[in-house]
Amino acid sequence: MEADSGSSRLDFGLMEFGCEHYRRRCKIRAPCCDQIFGCRHCHNESVADRHELRRNEIKKVICLICDEEQPPSQVCSSCGVNMGSYFCGICNFYDDDTEKGQYHCDDCGICRVGGSENFFHCQKCGACYSVELRDKHMCIENSMRHHCPVCYEYLFDSLQETRVLKCGHTMHSECLDDMLLHRQYACPICSKSMVDMSRYWRKLDEEVAATIMPHDYLTRKVWILCNDCNVTSEVAFHIVGQKCEQCSSYNTRNVAPPATHQC
Repeated sequence: MEADSGSSRLDFGLMEFGCEHYRRRCKIRAPCCDQIFGCRHCHNESVADRHELRRNEIKKVICLICDEEQPPSQVCSSCGVNMGSYFCGICNFYDDDTEKGQYHCDDCGICRVGGSENFFHCQKCGACYSVELRDKHMCIENSMRHHCPVCYEYLFDSLQETRVLKCGHTMHSECLDDMLLHRQYACPICSKSMVDMSRYWRKLDEEVAATIMPHDYLTRKVWILCNDCNVTSEVAFHIVGQKCEQCSSYNTRNVAPPATHQC
């Protein structure tokens, strides 16, 4: 009976408090500006000079049940409730919504969501990826430690879902879907095709075959660089598009011919 009573006390107020980012039973005092916020994201979105709060530097939290200010710990030292059903003492991170599958990645140095059994840390990319991408993705050093090329939010600790493209670059899933909705199929960083374009290339083949070029252009040649396979080649000019003879992609651009070296 006492055990049930203790457990009930720990769970008092579960999922009833928090901010728009997390359900939790505490607020934080930001050591950088000595102000109180719901979480570090609330801090980062509120401060005028846009300075960011480092989660591991938090020294004080305030229990939302009894208002006691204290050093970070899972259980309130005054009223004895869990200030977060999930608590990480490294990140000073609290969250009552444990269905997210929170876990701390030592290599990333921060807490992730989704369940540790579903992710692995790629040492070269410097981030946690789905186990489905193990040995199946293009590695780019610190690929997650930059801003989304569409919305420019920092990806490494973003709360939004992130997608790894075939080229190895990363961006928000929502931003990728928005690009595809507007028929933008090339990576904003390297210009490689982000999805399988083979059906579209075949349609362009048909359009090229059906479009007769003026006589003056029949023998015209241009040098192209293929954005997909990086091969430079000389091909016949066509108003519909220039096709890479190496990989059959129309994702190409005109370039100057290779320099010739004379003895």
